[in-house]
Amino acid sequence: MTESMTESMPDPITDPQPDPMLDPMPDPTPAPIDPRVDIGHVHLKVADLERALDFYCGVLGFELQQRMGNTAAFISAGGYHHHIGLNTWESRGGPPPPRGTTGLYHVAIRYPDRPSLGDALRRLVAAGIPLDGASDHGVSEALYLRDPDQNGIELYRDRPKDEWPRLADGTLAMVLERLDVGALLAEADGG
Repeated sequence: MTESMTESMPDPITDPQPDPMLDPMPDPTPAPIDPRVDIGHVHLKVADLERALDFYCGVLGFELQQRMGNTAAFISAGGYHHHIGLNTWESRGGPPPPRGTTGLYHVAIRYPDRPSLGDALRRLVAAGIPLDGASDHGVSEALYLRDPDQNGIELYRDRPKDEWPRLADGTLAMVLERLDVGALLAEADGG
């Protein structure tokens, strides 16, 4: 068996193979992706399903669509099958990943308008959930926080596209400015 394996392997001296690191790679995006493509849902590993549901449904207001015992739950806004999946399949009782490792930076949840983002802020304040930050990016306004499993969460609303800041050549010019959370809270639905 060793002889047949050796016979089928190329000899690097007499039959050099192209080096994939040196050969030009084909353009991985020869045409833009269909603009109707979007992110359908995110699935998060959590240590405690009940604690995660208390946060995502109890604080943020997502609705439970389906539950798989004490191992997984599927939640959404507006009756969609799920925008967020929560599971303990590989993480029950586990700690969050340490800083300095790869993985998801944050999940961004888009709100339809400023009053609904203000309502999200009102919910966080009422639940005593601290913010990691609050930014105006020119194209959007965003609140940053951590869920109970220390997953990064961004709650944001987009500005209308015709209000996005642009350079003279039309290039997008996002910014990083402080968001006035007091003014945002004042716009909360019913506030």
